[in-house]
Amino acid sequence: MGLLSCGYRNTSDRMVILRCVGPEEFFLERVVFPFELLSFQCPPQSEVKIWTHGLGGPELVESIQAHELLIESPASPAQLEALPGNGQHLVDPDADDDLGSWAVAG
Repeated sequence: MGLLSCGYRNTSDRMVILRCVGPEEFFLERVVFPFELLSFQCPPQSEVKIWTHGLGGPELVESIQAHELLIESPASPAQLEALPGNGQHLVDPDADDDLGSWAVAG
């Protein structure tokens, strides 16, 4: 059984606690600051609960199934592209050092 790659963004202006409970005694608890994005992995069928601290103590904000927080992975890995050129260094041959003339204080 593979793990799900999930992400949760705290869109509130208050710190929250994310608790993820899954099968086989899986448990994850993290503090998520305002506007922070937390990326995590968990087993399928996990449940995520978001808690905050109110005047009367801990308050459940929302319950989410982990599959609703899936992070889409790209269909194919990013390809690096070579820039056109002849592969030579862009160093001024008349400069006194290897940094080129732009690095010399005048």
